[in-house]
Amino acid sequence: MPINTPNRQSAVGIQHWLQRSMLALTVSTAMIAGINVTTINSAQAAVTTADFSGLVQQVTPAVARVNVTKTVSEAELAKAQTAELLRQFFGDRVRIPDRAATPAIEHAYGTAFFVTTDGYMLTNHHVIEGADKITVTLNDRTELDATLIGSDERSDVAVLKVEGKQFPALPIGDSNVLKVGEPVLAIGSPFGFDYSASAGIVSAKSRSFSRETSVPFIQTDVALNPGNSGGPLFNQRGEVIGINSRIFSGTGGYMGLSFSIPIDAAMDIYEQLKTNGEVTRAYMGIYPQDIDRNLAEAYQLDKPQGALLTRVSPDSPAQKSGLKPGDVILQYNDVQIMQAADLLNLLNRARPNDAFRAYIQRNGKKMTVSGKLTYAPDDVRAQSGDQQSNDVQLGLRLRDLTPDEQAEIAVDNKTGILVTMVDPTGLAARSGILAGDVITNFHQKPIKQVTDFSGAISSLPQKGVVTIEIIRQGIPAIIGLRIE
Repeated sequence: MPINTPNRQSAVGIQHWLQRSMLALTVSTAMIAGINVTTINSAQAAVTTADFSGLVQQVTPAVARVNVTKTVSEAELAKAQTAELLRQFFGDRVRIPDRAATPAIEHAYGTAFFVTTDGYMLTNHHVIEGADKITVTLNDRTELDATLIGSDERSDVAVLKVEGKQFPALPIGDSNVLKVGEPVLAIGSPFGFDYSASAGIVSAKSRSFSRETSVPFIQTDVALNPGNSGGPLFNQRGEVIGINSRIFSGTGGYMGLSFSIPIDAAMDIYEQLKTNGEVTRAYMGIYPQDIDRNLAEAYQLDKPQGALLTRVSPDSPAQKSGLKPGDVILQYNDVQIMQAADLLNLLNRARPNDAFRAYIQRNGKKMTVSGKLTYAPDDVRAQSGDQQSNDVQLGLRLRDLTPDEQAEIAVDNKTGILVTMVDPTGLAARSGILAGDVITNFHQKPIKQVTDFSGAISSLPQKGVVTIEIIRQGIPAIIGLRIE
């Protein structure tokens, strides 16, 4: 899990660290037999001969320590200290009572590195999450205030900017050509020990952490610990090929499994954050899973490969293309799909309005379907706000309701869309719209899905007040939205 939070001076820091770094660890015993000892010794010698001393001296000036200050309450400190322990015994049903909040200052740190000479830097989202103030300390001890340009939780990438010129930007490599077994180097501030270097090899590529993230991680055996988060992972040529992000551990410290965000994916997020301040993702509307030996036989496959669709969302690009539950996607845009993660990785790199072509197997027969991706249902900004000729900035994130949610809020047979986030600087926040509200009517137009909302925005007046009908905690209400 993420590795940015050691040595904090508060219980919440320790708890956040444990929550991010502790994954269930199952240790199994492997019986090793018939292995050529000479081969092992040769492989070990090949790794140990990699000399990174010159590389460390060359790249260190472009790496910086990130110092984060955030304000937390006494209640948050107490809850963070006990919540996880209680949940281990009682599950998610446990409720932690609130207490009077006394503000406290929490300090955390991580690592960042320059990608441009004019001060743009990359780090992890979880390093700067909730920060009130961010500074970076360079290797010559210079401390600079940093501005957060944008941050994306799903990919765990954040972009910082410091004022100045002629910073030592690092060369960006190609993580696609990285090979398993290739030597790699990391530089960061583990446990506060600034500019510590550690080396290892690439253990695997395209590791997936289910749906909680959207990147295919590079797995290495490089020693990473809390404080390394956001630091660069180098190849032998001194090119950045990853951002160190996670460890898999039962203790909170290094146990031989470290994970880095491929730099290709990170730079794609960087460009979007730098340009728009947020990330726009494409939507296909599928729920794929891996195929094991039994499923391969059941679906008449030669071997366990492909992505099995367990669900296809109604009115989604997938359904419109003809895809159905039970289809097995074998290729996506001519790229072979061995497992569900391969398909998800391709979709996470795609853009709205991109065309797709899927080679599938259905009922033992192979066929090809095609379609066009759309904007993700919770990204109405991309569908509407960026295309508004009148430049109305509502500051809302919306998504369609699930069937269960729809059943919960049904009032007078109305339907609607869910507000998932409200920008405190937008017009919607000024009018009293809250996250969790369900919008059922906007500007005298019924709203059944996000696309309806997008259409209603295009007809808004340049100035004046329009009405928004909502359901809040099961109670209908009408709010006046003033357009400025």
